[in-house]
Amino acid sequence: MSDTRLLSTDELLRGIVDGVTEIRIREHSVMQKIAELDRRGVAAELGYKDLPHVLRHAVRWDRKTARKWVTHAALLSREITPTGSVLAPALPVVAEAAAEGALSVEHVGVVAEVMKALPAEAEEPVVGFAREHEPSAVRAFGKELAYRLFQNDPEPRDAEPAPPVNQHVMRWKNGYLEIWAKLDTITGAKYEALLDPLAKPRPTTADEGPDLRSRAEREGDALADLVDLMLRADQLPEHGGEPVTLTLTMRYDDLADQVGQAMLDNRERVPADQVRQLACNAGIIPMVMGAKSQPLNVGRKSRTFTAGMRRALVARDHGCAFPGCGRPPKHCDAHHIHHWADGGDTSVDNGVLLCRHHHRLIHHSGWTVTMVQGIPVFYPPRWLDPLRKPRRNLIHTAA
Repeated sequence: MSDTRLLSTDELLRGIVDGVTEIRIREHSVMQKIAELDRRGVAAELGYKDLPHVLRHAVRWDRKTARKWVTHAALLSREITPTGSVLAPALPVVAEAAAEGALSVEHVGVVAEVMKALPAEAEEPVVGFAREHEPSAVRAFGKELAYRLFQNDPEPRDAEPAPPVNQHVMRWKNGYLEIWAKLDTITGAKYEALLDPLAKPRPTTADEGPDLRSRAEREGDALADLVDLMLRADQLPEHGGEPVTLTLTMRYDDLADQVGQAMLDNRERVPADQVRQLACNAGIIPMVMGAKSQPLNVGRKSRTFTAGMRRALVARDHGCAFPGCGRPPKHCDAHHIHHWADGGDTSVDNGVLLCRHHHRLIHHSGWTVTMVQGIPVFYPPRWLDPLRKPRRNLIHTAA
């Protein structure tokens, strides 16, 4: 075995990628053996209730883990009929990718979960996405894909659901006011939009150092600030260079025809009738894509993206544009693709929304981003993909 201290960083990372691939290939082999045990009815043969109970003793898995492996094994194995015919696995594309070591057991479970709401032909794109992203991103992609595929289907004729009821509970305990609330989609989005800019970490200073507060503490302090600000209603906070604004995105024809749904920054859907009602209120800014009245390009006059530019970036990127990231626009910075310091201008065509984590990653790692036909496209470092194949955020643009 070679001394890892003598390997370069790229060699170490490549070795980890190759090693995990080998582990996943072995996992697939184990699942094939589990499926064969299940077919043989080994549990009854050995006097156990079911196969998960056998595996609990055989490999010391807890019951939940054992059940997961048995379930996933059944999805990836070929079935043999009583007449001897061999049937393809329930998820053939998943089975092929798992056999190559491209998917983990967790990936298999998430793909199986999202495929319950999708037609069989969607398995190919879902697995293609899973080959490049973690399971949580696959779940978000599947949810978005299901919405896009079925958004034009007729609504089921179920009974009208009861309208959402906002709830708020206050209780004093040991000198503190404990608050619990349950808010409908629109109210919740407004509340989130008000609180978020106040909950950002404080800048690091020589006197105070970095902000060590947890997220819960920062949001608690933000709520206290919001109470004070509401007592001074003319001094409400700004976010992204403009007063706190609720942004909804939808096609103008749908809004005019009162059909379809709009999407909030947090990716929640709002029916057209509620959008039309909201559009009557101050603070809702309608956007027509490509409108000449929007200041979409200010050249080199300003490094900071204007409020109009940010609204255009939100309408295009719908959140962090990095592949697999589901962060909403309110958690994102506008990044210069061609760095401002290197001569890049401040424009929508040279901007992309990135959350703080991925903004830092683009600045300090081997990841790069370019614009291709008006859409941000990302290229991974060579240790991750020697061919550096282009990637996009398909969660925000599932088709």
